[in-house]
Amino acid sequence: MRPAPPQSATSLATAPEDDARARTRKYFIVMTVRVTCFILMVSVTPYSWYTWIFGLGAAVLPYLAVVIANVSAAPTARKAEEPLRAVDAPPSAPAGEPGPTDGIIRIQETRPEEKP
Repeated sequence: MRPAPPQSATSLATAPEDDARARTRKYFIVMTVRVTCFILMVSVTPYSWYTWIFGLGAAVLPYLAVVIANVSAAPTARKAEEPLRAVDAPPSAPAGEPGPTDGIIRIQETRPEEKP
């Protein structure tokens, strides 16, 4: 019989604090790109087709930032593994009369006999 693999800590779900930190980081990155698009839209001259691309980025990226940031890692998180028994129980002795050398002290009480 093959031994069971050890329990892995990586099978646990992501901690809520780590998930929130990752989603905040994603939101911040997308909003930084949005501010950059807005600044480039206003400052790059002469205005041309790329001005419209920067404007579209500045207008659409807030929506995308919220959608991307609200995607949690929970649906893709793996289910925690059930722990396995590490030590198997020893085989039990067959039921029967105990021997005199089994190291068990048994106390038996008998009912007193009634006197006539």
